[in-house]
Amino acid sequence: MIGICGHILLSMDGVAQFTLETDDVSGGSLALSGPLLVSTIGQVDRDLRHISQTITQIDLSDVHDIDTVGAWVTCRLAAQHGAIITGASSKAQRLLDAVEGTSGDVEMTPPRVPVWERVPAGVGEQVFAAKSGVFGVVGFLGHVLIGFGSLIRHPSRFPMRAVVRQMELVGVAALPIIGLMSFLIGIVIAQQGAVQLSQFGAETLTVNLVGRITLRELGVLMTAIMVAGRSGSAFAAQIGTMKLTEEVDAMRTIGISPIEKLVIPRILACTFMMVLLGFYASVVGIIGGAVVGQFALGIPFFTFLERIQEVVPLHDVWVGLVKAPVFGLIVALAGCYHGMQVQGNSEEVGKRTTMAVVSAIFAVIVLDAFFAVFFTEIGWG
Repeated sequence: MIGICGHILLSMDGVAQFTLETDDVSGGSLALSGPLLVSTIGQVDRDLRHISQTITQIDLSDVHDIDTVGAWVTCRLAAQHGAIITGASSKAQRLLDAVEGTSGDVEMTPPRVPVWERVPAGVGEQVFAAKSGVFGVVGFLGHVLIGFGSLIRHPSRFPMRAVVRQMELVGVAALPIIGLMSFLIGIVIAQQGAVQLSQFGAETLTVNLVGRITLRELGVLMTAIMVAGRSGSAFAAQIGTMKLTEEVDAMRTIGISPIEKLVIPRILACTFMMVLLGFYASVVGIIGGAVVGQFALGIPFFTFLERIQEVVPLHDVWVGLVKAPVFGLIVALAGCYHGMQVQGNSEEVGKRTTMAVVSAIFAVIVLDAFFAVFFTEIGWG
């Protein structure tokens, strides 16, 4: 028995249609005609997907125009029914040969590597990538040194106003938060130290504990971490935004060095103000310990401060003062370097700001460990 069914789709490009002749014995023969283009084949494709009869032959003799989409639909239909394609023109045959065998039934996600392979590989990639980061920081430090040399040769170009402004932002504006943090840290050290020392009847040694650990270690270290989170991130975000909006490129175009006008003022301000902030944090931390001594240990406030002068050697003060500018330099370099590396889009600003804070804190803690070993070896332990 033979039956005929068809569908016509009118479009700006002409008429696309199909005719299906079915036979209970030999199967169906599908004849396509008109343009098989992406703009005309939509409805035809939807109707062809609902054909339940078996198709053994697809005739393209009446197809006068075809594109990749039409060829793909024809090949998909032929593969689905196991049909042969006949009557294709030379152009249609080239397209059919190009798309034959392609399939959309592929895995959307690649196979996941086992964790025992994925983790070491990820660590290795990070370690290898750190090499370019180290080279970049060294190169950036070289640019900064060249900028310093240029300012020394031309003192009139020294950005004094920018340095003073950054000193205000890094130092003066940070006094409240650093003072509060140091005061609370001094209270915690004194209270916890007194609890432990009371087991040996040595509560009076709390003065030694607060004085030495604050002046030598925690005062400057916690200040550096706070400055990294507060000012280092601001450096990276400010310079990164200027880089993204092409203000840095505009400065270079008109003959202004971004290193001299943006980087050096921040480095100078952060390096110098870290000394003052570190000493300020240590003093406030000792005051916090003295408050605990007054109300919890029975040590008068001024007696606590006088004992600090007796039990804390002077070289402990110098240890903190030596470490402070180095920590400030590291924080400023990390912030400015990552800010200058911003490119592409606004997401990069947040990424580089995070990297600036993390790398600065990591470098500060590592250097603090080296300083501890160094000062112990020279007898300042």
